[in-house]
Amino acid sequence: QVQLVESGGGLVQPGGSLRLSCAASGSTISYYVMGWYHQAAGKQRELVATITSGGITNYADSVKGRFTISRDNAKNTLYLQMNSLKPEDTAVYYCNANWAGINYWGKGTLVTVSP
Repeated sequence: QVQLVESGGGLVQPGGSLRLSCAASGSTISYYVMGWYHQAAGKQRELVATITSGGITNYADSVKGRFTISRDNAKNTLYLQMNSLKPEDTAVYYCNANWAGINYWGKGTLVTVSP
């Protein structure tokens, strides 16, 4: 079983940057498909980006060209570099680990983009 803990959220101005981290424990994430999802107030949780064990990435159209997902299997950590942030990026960001259809979630970290 994997435990996931997100960090790096906070308040940032529009156009700014943040780097989220997701530290995994309990199991190596090397074989997992890892992902970031976000959930804005009053809305459903949505996919932001995923990365396979082989490093293939997938992004939501709304973040393409602005966000970069990466993983460091040696550190058992997932990252999300977020640039050119917009107010509509405001949400709780969740880390996800998926293997053989089993999903694990962190508790989330809040990102607020506001002047």
